[in-house]
Amino acid sequence: MSQAQLAGPDLSDSYVSLIESGKRTPTPVVARLLAERLGCTTEFLLHGIEPRQRIDTELGLRHAELELQHGDPVVAADRFTEIVKAADEENAMLTAQARFGRARALEAQGRLGQAVEAFERLRREAAAHPERLADLPLTIALSRCYQRAGDRLRACDLAAYALRQAERLNVAEGEIAIDLATALVEARGENDGDSPELAYVKKVLDTVGVSPVVDRSGEIRSLWEASTAAAAGEDSALAVRLADDAIMAGRESRLALQLARAATHWARMATAPVEEAERLVAAASAVFAAFPAATAEYAESLVVHARVRMRSGDSVRAAELASQALGLAVEGSAGTAAAEARLVLATVALELGGSAESDLAAAQRLLSSLERPVYGTDRPAARCWRELGDLHGRVGAVAQQTAAYRKALEAAGVRSAMAGVTADATVSR
Repeated sequence: MSQAQLAGPDLSDSYVSLIESGKRTPTPVVARLLAERLGCTTEFLLHGIEPRQRIDTELGLRHAELELQHGDPVVAADRFTEIVKAADEENAMLTAQARFGRARALEAQGRLGQAVEAFERLRREAAAHPERLADLPLTIALSRCYQRAGDRLRACDLAAYALRQAERLNVAEGEIAIDLATALVEARGENDGDSPELAYVKKVLDTVGVSPVVDRSGEIRSLWEASTAAAAGEDSALAVRLADDAIMAGRESRLALQLARAATHWARMATAPVEEAERLVAAASAVFAAFPAATAEYAESLVVHARVRMRSGDSVRAAELASQALGLAVEGSAGTAAAEARLVLATVALELGGSAESDLAAAQRLLSSLERPVYGTDRPAARCWRELGDLHGRVGAVAQQTAAYRKALEAAGVRSAMAGVTADATVSR
């Protein structure tokens, strides 16, 4: 058909030309009229996809999201990939959502190199097609990935760029604000002073607040299963509704956990006021304690709480919290919580005039058993090795001190130049 034939007696061919070139969006009435003349549905004309196919794709996106948040990220990545292949460019919006989901699933698996590649591609696409993708969530995700891969400079640059966008829009609440606050505080050093980034983190923590929540994983699982059953019974609309209910049921918990992570990182900073750090980390611990899957983070928050108590001079309470964390931390699991708890106990023992030998030996064994990250550096391990070196120095174990500092440098990414080098044991940082 020519443009004039499609326009018919009701429209001008120039108006049809503007619609084809994307310079005009047809009204619902015009869309129905054009669809009738083209022999297709209005849905297909507007979205490039039939209603049944669209609702099935929407349902697939929701089930993949549930898999990512509450199931297996490997399965989630596969499901998002299937949607990308099925939707292709027929519906750019759904395809973009699926690609974003796949990138997050790769990140959740720890496949940071592939996740960064995927996020970078999406960010370039967001610059060219802002109607398909939002740049801000992608920038935050990239900052988070670079931080975990050890590229702190790139992570800080991206987080600062995201902060400028958020402040321009006055975004200080909601999921994007919480994710940004977490990325900002994770990218900062423990001894960093006041900065616009930390001011924003504090603003989000004060505005939203870290409050205990109930673990609704049973409800989420039940709704998810009901949605799957409805889909199997060809009731796609109900399946989508149930899947939406399951996602919303998990939203409060997801945001509470993310806020608790931000609060824990904030309290770890040496520049944070003690009373404020005490309040935030105690609230974070209460959140983590409510979720069996967050036991490792619960242990980490207890260690941070113990360090806050040490800063306030309460060594006895610090030892109690460290012992509690040690009881929660499973040896051989990811993270440094068990080793850090031992380091706190060793510090308390030295301050009280006791022996720290057994705790130092246990901390060294725990740190030596940690797997090295596939990408970049391991800042938490580097921090622990450095602290272990400091404590060895306090008891006069010079050889162990030097070895611990060497391990700290290796964990920080300094390896090739270390062979045969003797470090000055007086240098602790």
